[in-house]
Amino acid sequence: MSNIIKQIKIEYFRVPLEGNLVDALHGKHDFFELVTATVMLEDGRSGVGYTYTGGFGGAAIAKMLENDLIPQLIGLEMKTPYEMNDYMNQHIHYVARGGVASFAISALDIAFWDIELKTKKMALRDVNGTGANKVRTYYGGIDLMYSEKELLENIEKQLKAGHTAIKIKLGREKEEEDIQRVKAVRKLLGNEALFMVDANMVWSVEQAIRMARQLEEYNVGWLEEPTNPDDYEGYARIGQATSIPIAMGENLHSIYEHELAIKIGRISCPIPDCSNVCGITGFMKVGALAEEYSLKVHSHGMQELHANVLGALDNRGYVEFHSFPIYQYTVEPLIVKEGYLDTSKEPGTGVEFDWDMLRPYQQK
Repeated sequence: MSNIIKQIKIEYFRVPLEGNLVDALHGKHDFFELVTATVMLEDGRSGVGYTYTGGFGGAAIAKMLENDLIPQLIGLEMKTPYEMNDYMNQHIHYVARGGVASFAISALDIAFWDIELKTKKMALRDVNGTGANKVRTYYGGIDLMYSEKELLENIEKQLKAGHTAIKIKLGREKEEEDIQRVKAVRKLLGNEALFMVDANMVWSVEQAIRMARQLEEYNVGWLEEPTNPDDYEGYARIGQATSIPIAMGENLHSIYEHELAIKIGRISCPIPDCSNVCGITGFMKVGALAEEYSLKVHSHGMQELHANVLGALDNRGYVEFHSFPIYQYTVEPLIVKEGYLDTSKEPGTGVEFDWDMLRPYQQK
């Protein structure tokens, strides 16, 4: 068996989105970008990894993979995913730690995990022992510009589809509109259902504190990204001013940033994303860090992968069922059952793309 890396194939897709998907910072989402990396070894073994964006930067990620990472990997012996992750980070550390580099490394890291797990005939969920058969999920809507009627109709649709927990977007121009929407959703869901909110970074610290105090009466599970994620001290101030747990992490691209968010920002709910935290390796590191602080770790996007990653962790929290439907372009699309997602029993990461479905959206 030869572990020498023979070839790496990068493919870049722009996949259209349906509906009026708007959040407070990014505006309307018309498509998402998907960048895949297929790693092939000399002995014929292969694995597939991927990353995604909300519509910007995908071409840059593909170029960094092709120009800066792949030339350093071809002919190299593939070692453990952790060792490969360190090698890739060290190679481009000076010019690109975090940011685009973390997205690029993520795609390759997931591919290396796919190869290693298939070689061991092991499912991702079982990497730390016998993992969970299912994980708790919630529906994460990109629904800021829905009218209140549209918002409630969409939530009713998701409840009928098997969801039992919901997250909505906040950050409308008038604060009272946000509060009214939260009030209406809580009334629809009932007092005990899991219900979170996400402001997508648009509030100042002072506004976030003011809004959090108004939200407290609605039994909000967490307030996500109330302000700029680089303002760790601001996050600590918000958390100290409210009884609502504070969540963030999807815009943090290294274990060091997550450590600052927990140690300085005092967040209660870390939410990494395998697509931009240097892959499964980075997510596992955040999970271990969270466990040191007796925190559960949750996920953002990529539910087809994150269900299996969280299934491997004892301190698993909730997997977001994101509005970017990457899962619809896989061989076995996900099914929500009474608020849970089944984890994959198959060797590897549990994600196999339907390339025929993706091909019409491939970019040259």
